[in-house]
Formats: sequence, structure tokens, C-alpha cells
Amino acid sequence: MSDVTKLARKGILDLKPYSPGKSIEEVQREFGLKELTKLASNENSTGPSPQAIRAIESELGNIFRYPDPPCTLLRRAIAKRLGVTEEMVTLANGCDNIIFMIGAAFINEGDEVIMAEPTFAVYEGVTRIMGGRPIPVTLKNHTHDLEGMAQRIGPRTKLFFLCNPNNPTGTLVPKEELNRFLAHLPGHIIVILDEAYFDYVSEQDYPDGISLLRGDLNLIALRTFSKIYGLAGLRVGFAVADGDLIGVMDRVRDPFPVNRVAQAAALAALRDEKHRREVLRVNEEGKAFLYGEFERLNIDYVPTQANFIFVDFKKDSLEIYNALLKEGMIIRPGTIWDYPTSARITIGTMDENRGFIEKLEGILRRT
Repeated sequence: MSDVTKLARKGILDLKPYSPGKSIEEVQREFGLKELTKLASNENSTGPSPQAIRAIESELGNIFRYPDPPCTLLRRAIAKRLGVTEEMVTLANGCDNIIFMIGAAFINEGDEVIMAEPTFAVYEGVTRIMGGRPIPVTLKNHTHDLEGMAQRIGPRTKLFFLCNPNNPTGTLVPKEELNRFLAHLPGHIIVILDEAYFDYVSEQDYPDGISLLRGDLNLIALRTFSKIYGLAGLRVGFAVADGDLIGVMDRVRDPFPVNRVAQAAALAALRDEKHRREVLRVNEEGKAFLYGEFERLNIDYVPTQANFIFVDFKKDSLEIYNALLKEGMIIRPGTIWDYPTSARITIGTMDENRGFIEKLEGILRRT
């Protein structure tokens, strides 16, 4: 066989593959553990709506049929919920896939894409795959430095990725600051406002991306069913934007972007407001508990507007991470973002949160 590296698309071999958090199954195999708690991937520990489970069960008999390509019923329900037209919504196999659609639709070779550092790693990966040039701008006080990002705008700037609240820090850009930034943006730039954690935000000064959509602004807002709705394993994400932008994105959409079971589950989850409120209650309760415990243990943390907390152990987070793994607890070490003493902790159920603190406290005493 010939050297396949010579056949690869230019730039692909320079990519650093996305590294997801360890799965429960992976840790079980590695350490032979039966009981595990995963607080690494910002999943909804409460789980999905019972209505979504019933919808999944009802749809199983139809999986021999292809799914509805445009996700008509779900798209219509989302548009109605958000007060937009159906032409302003497109769905895909998770927000990761939506981001790839954006890259394929808009990034030409040599285009510059501005993003925070650290932030969601898929932005950089997609940019490089499409031959674009990522322009990272270091966070200021753990949040987006919009002034610094604006200073990096050049003639080749094509996209801005703004994760709000930001992953991994949980911080947000306030409404007034974002509006000021958008008002001075050149007309040839597209802003992608990734609002995966939108539903967890309690801050009143949060700029809802849907309310910012207007004819003179190239803005795409991203939302997901993976977080508040607890459907991460089914992969349902969507974008909302002006119909012309959506029309371009739909040209590169997969033929069947969301499977039948996922469509049915997402539609049911969207209707279950009672479950959504319960998820928020559990998250707020867990957040308050973890804040108090981190303060008691003298662990610095960044106040969050999401379902995770970015902490600083002030010591090697990989050492703590590995020690927790052996005790059946999975977190996300900050080394992947070049924060060697930090970690990102998903807010779990109260039992999971208490178990995490108990194990962490024992490890901190020993290290």
C-alpha cells in the first residue's frame, strides 16, 4: 500500500483530534469498576423526560423507515417555541454537525476564523479541516475578550465563534457588551453564537441570541437537545438564523441529518416543561452545594452560568483526575486547555455531588 499520508487532504495530518472525556464503559474496562459517576462531559445527570422515553419506545417499530429529512414536526415546534419562521431553523446530528455544516458552507481556504482560547475545541478543528486559519484570543477574567477579538479583525476574517456561556469556563458575555461588539462588526463577517447552555442561564443580563436576529446582521444561533433535555446520546442540535443563511447551510446538510428516534424524543422533550424546570432546580441546588464545598476546601472556582464549574485545585489536576478515576469518579482535567491545575466539573445529582466531594476531600488530604 502507498503512503496514505500523502493522500490525505492538505492540513488534515496537522489536526489535533478532538479528545472527549473518558466514557463510563472505558473506565470500567480500564479499572474493573462496576460503580461509576461521570462528571466530565456536561451531561444532564437528571436524565431525559419520561415523555421522551415513551416517545422513543413508540418509535422503535418504525426504525426500518428513513427519517423525515427536514425534521418537519420538530422544526415546526422549535420555530413556534422561539417565535421564528420554519425557514429560519435547521437541524442536524448534534451541534458538532451543525458547526461542520457552517464550516463547509462558509469557510474558504485562507479565511480567518476568530474564537476564544480556551473554548469548544470543535471550532478550531472545523476551521482547519476547511483550510481556514484559526485566530485564538485569550480569555480575559475567564470570559471572552471582545475588545481583543475585534482588534484581530482583518480583510480575511470570515467567522466569529462566541460560546455563550463559554465552555469550559461557564462565563457569559453580557447583553450590552455583545450589542456594542455587534454594532461595529463589518458586514462580511458571520457571527456564530453557540448557546448550548442557554437554558441554564440565570443572569438577567444575558443576550438571548434569537432576539438579536435581524436583517443587517449575519448571526447564527446554535442550540441543542443534549444538555437541558438530556438527549446527548441521540444527537440533536439546531441552528436559527436568517432564512438566506439557513438556505446556504442546508445545501451541505446530510440527506438524513437526524434519525427517527431522535426526532420523536426531541419533540416530546420540548413539550415537557415540568421536567425542564426540575432539571434546572437540581442544577441550581447542586451548584449552591458545590460552591459551598469548594469554599470550605479552599478551592478557587469560576461562578458559572451553565451545568458545570471550572475550578483551580492549585496542584496538578491530572494527579487528582487519575486518583478520582481509581475511585470511580470521572472529571475533565484542565490540561487539555493548558490549565494544568484546573478541572471542569459537571454538576450532578445531589448524591453524585456529595460522593464527588467526599472522594475529592480524601484525595486532597493525601496529595
